[in-house]
Amino acid sequence: MEKGGNTYSSADMGTQRYGEQGYEVILVDAPAAGVKRITLNRPDKRNALNHPLRGELLHALQQGDRDTEVKVQIVRGAGSCFSAGYDLGGGNEGYGYPYHTAGGDSQWPRHVTDGWMSIWDLAKPVIAQVHGYCLAGGSELATGCDLVYMAENAQMGYPAVRFGTPDMQFHPWLVGMRKGMEMLLTGESLSGVECAARGWATDCFPEAELERRVLEIAGRIALLPPDIVQLNKRAVHRQMEVMGLRQGIRAGTELCALATHQPTFKQFLNRIEQGGLTQALQERDEKFGDYRTSKDADGD
Repeated sequence: MEKGGNTYSSADMGTQRYGEQGYEVILVDAPAAGVKRITLNRPDKRNALNHPLRGELLHALQQGDRDTEVKVQIVRGAGSCFSAGYDLGGGNEGYGYPYHTAGGDSQWPRHVTDGWMSIWDLAKPVIAQVHGYCLAGGSELATGCDLVYMAENAQMGYPAVRFGTPDMQFHPWLVGMRKGMEMLLTGESLSGVECAARGWATDCFPEAELERRVLEIAGRIALLPPDIVQLNKRAVHRQMEVMGLRQGIRAGTELCALATHQPTFKQFLNRIEQGGLTQALQERDEKFGDYRTSKDADGD
């Protein structure tokens, strides 16, 4: 069983089709000239990333990339947070993967990391606007974006390392080897202030100012000629890829798959089956006194 809630399968689980009027778990608006904004809209689930949400988000981003009126795109979350991570609470039941990934062991981490890294390959810049929790899969989504602006009191972390291994191992690249090591060995989070200081986030602002500041930055990008912007976006990413970031993340998916065969991972899944997801997450985190202090935890 994988983190997305389905069993591993070598079969293609299908490609779902979306239309601008057919979105169910995202909201799309145009808050300024040349700016498209996509809002993850599962606030009651802390925007846990189930298959439909991931599919709709990537479809909307691709549509924006094709739209000549769009110069820059923003991704944000509705409700209390950006995203608490992948849906571990049954939100994938009845849904296949939203795009094809070759089957076999490590299919899930390869699937999600290819999806988030595909944002790098879009021509137009994508901004992550992060408030509240940005955990596990949510941190992977934000990592795939070109710019990340956080509320000062937001939290970026990967609590799932307390029972498994990250799908997308960006930590040593973007927060440094020592802090990345600490995050993976403890599961503890960084604040928006810390993320900006270490370079995972572009900048941070008081939460009340976050939306206004992000729109200001998006508006400045939208003033530039898109043919040059896309080349300059690629210039940065190509340098990171020459240094091995994309290859390193792909190699890490094999370690993620290996973790799913360990006794600890299997025991965690058993606790979910026996006591429910919320109880399993609370038991996992209570000794640390963080994350799961309420009864509405659904993501990781």
